Amino acid sequence: MGQNKALMLFNGLPLIERVVRRLQSLADEVLVSTNQPEDYAFLGLPLYPDLIPGKGPLGGLYTALKVARGELVALVACDMPFASPLLLAAERELLLAGSWDVVIPRSSEGLEPLHAIYRVTTCLPAVERALQKERLRMVSWLVDVKVRQLSAEEVRAVDPDLRAFMNVNTPDEFRQAELLDEPPG
Repeated sequence: MGQNKALMLFNGLPLIERVVRRLQSLADEVLVSTNQPEDYAFLGLPLYPDLIPGKGPLGGLYTALKVARGELVALVACDMPFASPLLLAAERELLLAGSWDVVIPRSSEGLEPLHAIYRVTTCLPAVERALQKERLRMVSWLVDVKVRQLSAEEVRAVDPDLRAFMNVNTPDEFRQAELLDEPPG
């Protein structure tokens, strides 16, 4: 992108602020895992640098699990302009209704760990072990917990166009996503 995409204006609003606004009604607590907290002070949210630096997204998940006050953590990437509150709510309900530690959607790209719900008490130790062993893939530790995968059909029931997982990594993808954006209503 040539710049911090989380701060790029998405139809007039910093992308990260758009994601926060879409999802904040679901949570008792919203926090941001970032290694540049000064860039996000405008959000007025708790900002946490990685507790174990240099571990990529798994380090961010670890930080979120470690600092969260609640028992459940929804993890969403800042570059997903259509992150779905309805899908996250459905994931949360499945987790609470069963004995799952993680509820994670599956798309045509594979598992979507950056749009999933995690149970802190069981996931934190599993993520810690993965970090200690340098298994840094976001899904490398899932074999150690009870995982409920949502099929594409289950996801489509809530998100028919599967937009929730769309992320923006290039200027062209960013522009295309802005064109898909529903007008404020």
